[in-house]
Amino acid sequence: MRILIIEDDTDTAAYVSKGLCENGYRVDVANNGREGLVQAIGEDYDLAIVDRMLPELDGLSIVETLRKADRDTPIIFLSALGGVNDRVKGLRSGGDDYLVKPFAFSELLARVEALLRRPATRVVETNLRVADLEMDLLARQVIRAGQTIELQPREFRLLEYLMRNAGRVVTRTMLLENVWDYHFDPQTNVIDVHISRLRQKIDKDFEQTLLHTVRGAGYSLREPG
Repeated sequence: MRILIIEDDTDTAAYVSKGLCENGYRVDVANNGREGLVQAIGEDYDLAIVDRMLPELDGLSIVETLRKADRDTPIIFLSALGGVNDRVKGLRSGGDDYLVKPFAFSELLARVEALLRRPATRVVETNLRVADLEMDLLARQVIRAGQTIELQPREFRLLEYLMRNAGRVVTRTMLLENVWDYHFDPQTNVIDVHISRLRQKIDKDFEQTLLHTVRGAGYSLREPG
C-alpha cells in the first residue's frame, strides 16, 4: 500500500512516515502543496494525508483539484485547524476524514486502516449518453444526433452533472454545490442564465426536448417519453 504525506512540518512528516513504514506501508513525502498535488495526480496512491496550511498551495485547494480531476484517493486531513467550521470545510472539499493536531499516531493509524478497508470506488464513466445526446469527457466533446455542440467550460460541467443525474430532478442547491462550488445561495440568476444557454444549444434545433424545468423543484435531463 502506497501513502502520500503532504506536510511542510518536517518533524511531523518524519514522525508519521516512520510510523507508517513500520506498519508495512510505502510512504512518499511532499513538503509543499504544489509538489504534493503533482505527485498525487501523477502517481497512484492508496491514501493521502494532507495538511491544511501548506506553502505554495493550501490543502483544501489540493483536495478540491483532485476531486475535480476525478481522483478518488482516500484523503485524511491532518491539521492544527480544529474548529467545527474548519473540519466541515475539509470534509466538504472532498476529504474523507479529518484529524486535529496534536494527535496520537495510534489513532491516525486506525483511521488509515479504516479508510483502506472501504470497498473500491466505482469506475467513473467518461462517456455519457442520454437519448441521442453524447458526451466524451476525455475528448471534451458533445454530440447530438451526429452534430457537434460547442460548449463553454461551465456549460460543459453543467451538462455533465445533468447527464450523470439523468432522469432525476436536480435542485438549485445541488447545482450550486456541484457545478459552481458554492455552499450558499448567492441570490443571483447565474443558474437560470446557464440553463437557458445550454437549452439553446442542446434542444433548440432538435425535434425532441431533453432539458426540462420542473416548476418549483429544479431541472431534469431525461429521454423523451
